Amino acid sequence: MKLYGYKRKNDSVGFRNHFLVIPTVICATRTAQEVANHVDGAILIENQHGCNHMKKDHEKVFDVLVGMASNPNVVGVLYIGLGCETIPTKEIAQQAKETGKPVECLIIQEEGGTLQTAQKGIRLLQQMMIGPPFERTEVDFSKVTVAIECGGSDTTSGIASNPVVGYVADKVVDLGGTVVFSETTEIIGAEHLLAKRTIDQDVAQKLLSLVERCERSALDGGEDIRGVNPTPGNIQGGLTTLEEKSLGAIYKAGTRKIVDVLEYAKPITKKGLVFMDSPGHDVESVTGMVSAGAQVVLFTTGRGTPTGCPIAPVIKVCANARTSQKMTDNIDFDASTVIEGQETIGQAGERLFNELIQVLNGKKTKAEILKHHEFAIYLTQPTL
Repeated sequence: MKLYGYKRKNDSVGFRNHFLVIPTVICATRTAQEVANHVDGAILIENQHGCNHMKKDHEKVFDVLVGMASNPNVVGVLYIGLGCETIPTKEIAQQAKETGKPVECLIIQEEGGTLQTAQKGIRLLQQMMIGPPFERTEVDFSKVTVAIECGGSDTTSGIASNPVVGYVADKVVDLGGTVVFSETTEIIGAEHLLAKRTIDQDVAQKLLSLVERCERSALDGGEDIRGVNPTPGNIQGGLTTLEEKSLGAIYKAGTRKIVDVLEYAKPITKKGLVFMDSPGHDVESVTGMVSAGAQVVLFTTGRGTPTGCPIAPVIKVCANARTSQKMTDNIDFDASTVIEGQETIGQAGERLFNELIQVLNGKKTKAEILKHHEFAIYLTQPTL
């Protein structure tokens, strides 16, 4: 099956064409919302942050706001700032322009308030969207970056849906593409197995250091991470310990070597299998991987979850037949055939790979159809 996408000026390839309105601070959200509401096809990124962050969180917010605009699925961006926030709106816009796509920036305090900013923003976005139609051309698989996520896991996740996604992950890497997985909290107890799969000792040490930092951070906050993970939903779904959950979770990353380990939302620069630091919180995890450059998400769930992403199609994979039937509005791919003995992991994996190609080629996922545009940034420090 051939792959078709939209070639960008910076040699990247998008599989969707989104125009974004991004408030760089929560104070600008209502104005940004007004712009997006008046321009058909515009997507609002509901950023709830942007001011009074400490250094590490300031950097994360900056990276995500640049990264969402820089993602190849995005073709134009309007940033709206207030003017007195600590996140530098104009600097963010300038960095996003380096991708070669149209980027505009408005500051509410400079434009004269909400109404005048919104009116100007509507015109700017309208002008940005007027142009020749986008045309798909055949592209190489090396241009694809797939994010892997699991959320609302149960016993079927580690047995079937994660291994099926792992099969696809291996295939993507073998075809020259890139796969990124995350959720540091959900590799605890299995990190030694992943460390053995890294390309060298430096990458292994980076991975182990992230796990150690995650556990230490929880303890510093007065919490044993095993006291909150597995979650109540995981336990109801049959998972008993964090180690059991982690051993099932890492199946979704397949079997190939890990070539790099990244901090949250940092750009992906290497081909192959990559790990990114993130929490187990699904939306924050997906936001980080998409900000880093992933154009599509494979998301396994046993309990069922509707969450999506503003700019990347999210394919929901479920191996729990009851959940697939009950949440048919949200589940894209039923992998319960593996548990029922109707398919092998490889056969279901080939079927999921074909679904992935169809989605990249334009097929809408259920999260896209229902406009699930959930967005959240992983912050770890107090807001001052």
